[in-house]
Amino acid sequence: MLISKLGEFGLIDRLRKATRLDSSVIKGIGDDCAVLKYDKAKFQLFTCDMLVEGVDFSSRAQPYLIGRKAIAVSISDIAACAGIPHYCLVSLGVPKNTSVEFIDKLYKGMVEIANKYKINICGGDLSRAQKLTIDVSMLGLVEKKNLVLRGGAKKGDIIFVTGRLGGSIYGKHFKFTPRIKEAQFLTKNYKINSMIDISDGLIQDLSQILKESRAGAVIYEELIPQSRAARNLSDALYSGEDFELLFTMPPQEAARLIRKKLKFIHLIGAIVKQGCGLILVDRKNKGETIQAKGFRHF
Repeated sequence: MLISKLGEFGLIDRLRKATRLDSSVIKGIGDDCAVLKYDKAKFQLFTCDMLVEGVDFSSRAQPYLIGRKAIAVSISDIAACAGIPHYCLVSLGVPKNTSVEFIDKLYKGMVEIANKYKINICGGDLSRAQKLTIDVSMLGLVEKKNLVLRGGAKKGDIIFVTGRLGGSIYGKHFKFTPRIKEAQFLTKNYKINSMIDISDGLIQDLSQILKESRAGAVIYEELIPQSRAARNLSDALYSGEDFELLFTMPPQEAARLIRKKLKFIHLIGAIVKQGCGLILVDRKNKGETIQAKGFRHF
């Protein structure tokens, strides 16, 4: 069987079943970060992200923005688990005809965003490659009481997103601000049952929460917050690279949050029982079961 037939998530599930972990790992494959034992009050978060030329950015992209994004996507993973990033390693696969000036600009983008979030770039690796490839591994910490994973959504939970969705390919995916502050605010003031960052599209990433939580969901077209750059509803639902937070919380907590009238928080639906699947209700109040789709590597 070819990987293209098995698919990205089929391959992940296959590798997940073949992986054996010891008791020091609280959460392994299947979330935004691995969660590891640390001390009495905190867990350690461990994540990695790979950016490949021609897949995650084009050869025409500004090297500074490529470097910035390479660090930012891992910060976003840490945010999705309500943690604070502290350390990272950067590995580069570089074509031999790449200019030193290009690498200087690339690394400047990495260093500036790392400094902004007080992240230490501690080292990494370097290799020759046919296309520019950047792999970032990042460590963070999270208070045990604040840890949020994908698998905690419960029937009756209200579903929210931060920010507006769609059209990120036109620039936001290079310039987005990881939602560290927002995640800290939410988890310190409210009970959040599940959370993920939207990297592969709202529908696909919501489907990951539903899969891990063994739940269904109803979302409403009229409540989906579209960005100015979004071409249409489909763009907001499926295009990805928004790096906003998608989270669920109990109704009583949601009511408290709604009363805050925060402009960056948008209610989009509710969690229902697993057998309902994922339902999108249109502006005519007609519901349609939709399948998980969005960006996939295979």
